This record gives sequence, C-alpha cells and structure tokens, in this order.
Amino acid sequence: MPWLETVSVALRLLAGCWLLWRIARPAPVGPTVARPACSIVVPARDEAETLPDLLATLLPQLRGGDQLVVVDDHSTDATAAVAKAAGAVLVPAPELPEGWTGKAWACATGAGVSSNHVLVFLDADVTVLPGGLDRVLASHATSAPDGLLSVQPHHETLRPYERLSALFNVIAMMGTDAFTPLGGRRAPAGAFGPCLVTSRESYDAAGGHASVASAVLDDVALARRYRAAGLPVVCLGGRGTLSFRMYPAGLRQLVEGWSKNLAAGADATRRTTVLLVVAWVSVLIQAAWWLGRLVATGDGPGGGPWFALAVYAAVVAQLTWMLRRVGRFGALTPLLFPIPLAFFLAVFARSAFLTVVRRKVAWKGRDLPASLKRGV
Repeated sequence: MPWLETVSVALRLLAGCWLLWRIARPAPVGPTVARPACSIVVPARDEAETLPDLLATLLPQLRGGDQLVVVDDHSTDATAAVAKAAGAVLVPAPELPEGWTGKAWACATGAGVSSNHVLVFLDADVTVLPGGLDRVLASHATSAPDGLLSVQPHHETLRPYERLSALFNVIAMMGTDAFTPLGGRRAPAGAFGPCLVTSRESYDAAGGHASVASAVLDDVALARRYRAAGLPVVCLGGRGTLSFRMYPAGLRQLVEGWSKNLAAGADATRRTTVLLVVAWVSVLIQAAWWLGRLVATGDGPGGGPWFALAVYAAVVAQLTWMLRRVGRFGALTPLLFPIPLAFFLAVFARSAFLTVVRRKVAWKGRDLPASLKRGV
C-alpha cells in the first residue's frame, strides 16, 4: 500500500534528521580575549605534503607562551625538515613499543615533552582558519574545562574522488550521538581525532594515550576513557574554525583510511544509534533501487513512478542539507548519491572482512591489529 511505503520512507528520513539535527560550532571570540597558553601536539608520519598548510595557518595564531610540538613518527619523507624549518619543536618518536599504534605513541610522546597545562592534539592535514585556535580554546574553557573537547574539521574536497567520502563523513558524525535534539543531555559515544583539546590534569586522569595504546580508533577509545573517569566529552563541528582534506594522496589512501575506521567505528557506536543509521542508509538504498528500476523498466514501486521520483528527490534534498554542514562536496554529489552510496557499502564490506576475518588493517605502511570488541 502506498501509504505504508510513505510512512516507512518518512520515518527513516526522520532518523537521519534526528542524528544530525544540530551541529554546534565554536563561538566567535574577540582577538583580544585572554586565553591560557597551550601546547599543540601534531603527530606526523609522512606528512611533508600536508604539514605546510597546517603550519602556515597555525603559526600566525600562536601567542606568547604557546608551544608547537611536531612528533615525527618515523617518516620516510621530508616531514622533519618541514617542521624544523617552520620553527616547531621537533621530536623524533622513539621506536614503536609492542602493543602501541603509531599515532597513539606519537601523541603520548608529544604530550610527554609539552610544558603547558592545556593540550591541543591536531592532525597534520588540518587547516586552522583565522581565529580558529582562539575559538577552539575558548570553547574548551567554557564547555569542557575539566574534560575533552573534540572538533571535527569541515571537509574540503578538491578532486572528484574525494567526494566519495561524503557518506562516510555524514555517518561518522551521526555515530557520535553528539548532534541529536538531545544535545548535551547525552554523552557523545566518541570523539574526532583531528582536533582534541584537554587539560593535562584531565588527560592524566583519563589515562592519556597510554590507556588506548592499541586502539585503531584512538579518538573513540579516548572518549570512552574520559567518560569512564567521570569527565565530560563535548563534540563540535568545525565549519568556520577548522578544515581538512581527508586522504588527498589518492583513491588508494582513501580506501585504506576508511577501511581502517569503518567496522571498528560501527562496533563502537551505541546499538540504538546503529539501528537508526542502518534505517537511514536503507532508505538511500531503496531510493536508488527504485529510480534504477524506473529508468530500466519504466516500473516504479507500489506508489508508482512519481512516488519513486518523489522519494529520490527527498533523499537528494536531505543530503544537500547534511553535506553543506559537514563539508564542501559540490552540488552534484547529493544528486548522484547512488555512486558514493555504492562506494560506501563496498568499503564497509572490505573493512568488515579485514577486521573480522584477517583481524588487521593497513595504514601508512603499518599493519594494525584490529578486532570488534566493545570497550578499550
């Protein structure tokens, strides 16, 4: 019956609206507002191409007492030279200990040599927009001074293949439970690794990166550690504050990166949230299938051809609304959503195979042990 199909589609679209209802962002602050000195830790492995953009946008925003530490995680390119030339404190990461991932070890190493009370962990592919550092630090001081603040950068895409990350970005933000109508009344299930801000006292109380040494998703695991210690976790969107290009080195890097994250991320997500995400993805699959059948055979679903077109248009409109808030993906990406949808499903299947069957994933020349287990 058409009305049953209509209700089903509407409820599943509403599930997506619920999970990405409102993306709070760091509030603007004046350039003369006082803030504490901070130590910025940048873990970097083969980031000679991306690190210059971070340093060029970050260095002008540093104030007296701020410290910039770049930890060279056994890079094989000119990462160390780039950091040293910019005037950062360059720290070569010691040999990777057994049971640690490279990023967790680099972050722990940088935190160990930093000197300020406030720690900011930034990925090397992040760009800090004018005034962004002050906004991030002000947000930490007002919303999570005794906890963990996480900011997901706005995703900028320059090459066509990068737009294949569209659904990954949306679903990653949905999975945190940080942007529902419940707002801060429900603690986020995770955090965003590209930007983490914490006080040293809170970092030590949660166990720091040593407590998540083996986690593939160290950001999600670290958020759990903060919650377990009774410390708040706050997640924000980075539009107007931070941006990044995810996996700019090519399609292979993009596939490896999302394969590393997807299955473990799904397992770390609350079960009710997983069900809502699956329900939302199912309406995307259905809309794409109905349109494909309509084009191929002229036959629509129970509601007829116009119903198939209406559902497809509703999905396109919703994705346009969502994608504008998480990144810049171009006008055609929502319209052609079956392409990134098929890519998402294929990479998710690959991620599940690597995680469940092979129990390891590859990233930047290293094999990381991976398994689906709750809690870290």
